[in-house]
Amino acid sequence: MKRALLIGIDEYDNVRPLAGCVNDVTAVRPLLARNDDDSPNFECQLLTGPPGRVGRPALLQALADLFAPGADVALLYFAGHGINTGNDVTLVTTDGVEHAWGVGFSEVMGQVTGSKVPEVLIVLDCCYSGAAAGVPQLGAAHAVLRDGVSILTASRSDQPAVEVRARGVFSQALCGALEGGAADVLGKVTLAGLYAYLSESFGAFSPRPTFKSNVDRLRDLRHCRPWVAPAELRRLPELFALVDAELPLDPSYEPTAGLGDAAHEADFKLLQRCRGARLVEPVGVEHLYFAAMQSLPCRLTPLGRHYWRMASDGRL
Repeated sequence: MKRALLIGIDEYDNVRPLAGCVNDVTAVRPLLARNDDDSPNFECQLLTGPPGRVGRPALLQALADLFAPGADVALLYFAGHGINTGNDVTLVTTDGVEHAWGVGFSEVMGQVTGSKVPEVLIVLDCCYSGAAAGVPQLGAAHAVLRDGVSILTASRSDQPAVEVRARGVFSQALCGALEGGAADVLGKVTLAGLYAYLSESFGAFSPRPTFKSNVDRLRDLRHCRPWVAPAELRRLPELFALVDAELPLDPSYEPTAGLGDAAHEADFKLLQRCRGARLVEPVGVEHLYFAAMQSLPCRLTPLGRHYWRMASDGRL
């Protein structure tokens, strides 16, 4: 079972309101709740208050429910104000006041540490969220997370986050990643792929996401449409007898040549899909079409050789 708690807080009694946090979690929810093929993924709870208002008691109770036994994975996504309080980061709640702004990240980590949920992912989309990876409760100067815990933040410890047109910039990039931008050839969105995509989405002068993790495997966060289906990837050793072999092409592979070789044309369609996924490349020309028409070969790319080995080892 996979649980997700999505918290968006726009309204505050004692700090300026925000405009995009509820919109952010509302946009993320369907991408976590369902995979690209509409199969179920995370069971999502949306916490936005009555419109935009979430108090400290409600937040603490929701966290307790999220980290309660019974789930294999728990995902927390917080969009709202964050305040750096020296040795902690506080997730500001609607009823927050000076010296008691809301729920300290150390409190969140206290629940995580005591939780029996094997894998926990925390996504903080708030100002100064990068400081959360170094609070003392995580362990000394360089934070040590318990097994199975990952923290992804929208900004470094000294940076504010950014809103544009009633949406957070980070959450827009997050949605793009979950929609498939961070997916691998098989359509899997993992933590590593997610962070790589997000890291490339921001320039040197923008708030930079940070990532800290203590996991021994990469669980899939979402399944998107694969670039090449697993059954087709399993054919790579059939097409390329050796991992570094070149496959000779000729005009019979290209349907527009009109030679009527159905088997070659079917193989060529697969090779073109593999070309789009950066698994195959023509030798000596830029496009597979010209390779076929000029009787030139194609070969596996380094990424293609990786999937060839997986197919050969029976891991696809």
